[in-house]
Amino acid sequence: MITLVLIGLLGGLITAVSPCILPVLPVVFLAGGPATDSTQAPPGAAASVASAEGRDKAGTPDRSGGGDVLLETRPAPRAPRNRRPYAVVAGLVLSFSFFTLLGVTIISALGLPEDILRYVGLVLLVLIGLGLVFPAVERVLEKPFARIPQRQVNKDGSAFVLGLGLGLLYVPCAGPVLAAITVAGARGRLSLDVVALTVSFALGTALPLLVFALAGRRVAERVGAFRKRARALRVGAGCLMIVLAFGLAFNVTDAVQRALPDYTSAAQKKFEDSDLARQKLSGLYDNSNKELSRCEDGVDELRSCGQAPPVEGITKWLNTPGGRPVDLKAERGKVVLIDFWTYSCINCQRSLPHVKAWERAYASGGLEVIGVHSPEFAFEKKPGNVADQARKLGVTYPVALDNRLTTWNNYRNRFWPAKYLIDSRGTVRYFKFGEGQYAQTEDLIRALLRQANPSVRLPARTGQQDAALTRDRTPETYLSNLRISGYVGDPLLDDRPRTYHFPADLPLGKLSLDGTWTAGYDHFTAGADARLAFTYRAKNVNLVLAGNGPVTVLVDGKAVRTLHIDGTPTLHRLVDDDTPRRARLELRLAPGVQAYAFTFG
Repeated sequence: MITLVLIGLLGGLITAVSPCILPVLPVVFLAGGPATDSTQAPPGAAASVASAEGRDKAGTPDRSGGGDVLLETRPAPRAPRNRRPYAVVAGLVLSFSFFTLLGVTIISALGLPEDILRYVGLVLLVLIGLGLVFPAVERVLEKPFARIPQRQVNKDGSAFVLGLGLGLLYVPCAGPVLAAITVAGARGRLSLDVVALTVSFALGTALPLLVFALAGRRVAERVGAFRKRARALRVGAGCLMIVLAFGLAFNVTDAVQRALPDYTSAAQKKFEDSDLARQKLSGLYDNSNKELSRCEDGVDELRSCGQAPPVEGITKWLNTPGGRPVDLKAERGKVVLIDFWTYSCINCQRSLPHVKAWERAYASGGLEVIGVHSPEFAFEKKPGNVADQARKLGVTYPVALDNRLTTWNNYRNRFWPAKYLIDSRGTVRYFKFGEGQYAQTEDLIRALLRQANPSVRLPARTGQQDAALTRDRTPETYLSNLRISGYVGDPLLDDRPRTYHFPADLPLGKLSLDGTWTAGYDHFTAGADARLAFTYRAKNVNLVLAGNGPVTVLVDGKAVRTLHIDGTPTLHRLVDDDTPRRARLELRLAPGVQAYAFTFG
């Protein structure tokens, strides 16, 4: 648990200083400022009182004589301590921890929209802004705290509400740690480890903001201009919060965040995405899968990796009688191969011939193949799309649609494709992430079949050898405004049409746009005169396309084919050469055609 707490604290600290949180920093800074509109005497100010010339020991004026009356000064009563920074942070930690862990359960039970918590946070931010502008609104917000005896705690009630709202709006600003917390909360399987990770992450997130809020309070108390213009500053802070709320609601702040360099990515990779963090975080979801961490990917021998987690959370089964599910416990006595894949992944498609060959060769000898389809894009969640593509790819063995990634998480998986071998007793004995090592995997399948039935007669090996993968080929590239890599040219405008222009030079591994395009979260949509250029090195080039209309493919300026796109997203072969080469690919797309992801072979 100590390791999880440290991972949570570091993850929270990284999140709190990442570009995604910059838009709210002015709000946090001003939240620590003056707590009241009224003009208060600053500490040390003098107050005049009448006093006789002499006093007794206790300080009582001596009225026995008619001495001269003198004016004496004494400090005015100290102004109440401003605890607004602490109230903001307390509200943030409480709302983040509670709603991240229980929000999905509560929302599902009440039948509310999935994004209701975000809108609640935005409403709270607007209300606090109105409270700063209009004192009457602030008094309404502080009424729930009126029964608390300490007056200043009561006055800081609106700051606490502000923290509650910021805690709800924190969810988009996250990396692997928050993703792990969110999945654990969504599945409703809370444990002490999950709670500890959540609270430590919230505290790690809040600490830098507390420092920032305390700095704002100190400036407000020390700088005379702040004290003299307290009312104007409160109104300005309120307006800023309202503007921020609308900016978050309409995603205006996203452009600001993406325009800034991601200066925390290296730290996040080092700490949140380290091997230790992956092992600890993936183990949060299901205690039954912790033994999987004892095994390594792709070793050349069978090992005992623990009991196979269940195949569960499946929305639909394909290629089974009546769509009935396959129960791993009912498969005891057989060797089971679980293949995690998704239909638009070219790496998965390249591995499918091997899986299909094994299923044909060894099914009679006791091998059961289960394809777990874990989608990468939203369109891959549609059962009709998966069924159609599975049929085109020749997949006839059972396929489980793991749209909620429940089974993916059960197996601590991180890759497409991934293969897990389970022996006849239900124990995971081997797994392989990614492509390759097909001959080795087949040898281990044969060994497990012989262990299950020493008298089994196995056919000759399938002859499927490891693919000759090109080491320096161009990597998979997503056409996504959040995940795109290797793009050069005019800055991308999110979710709105814009006219782009090719650069003068396009280096190897880079792509660019020309004409009108709309850059979206998971695909780019072509507009008028849309063109796309990509300088690549590979033998073949593939692209997932959807919509309706022609797409002309040019290689080094020469038209090689025209594709006629019609329907749902499907992988299309653009270039298919005999040997790898370097070339410039150019696509000319009809308006409305959608492009998702490039893969290279």
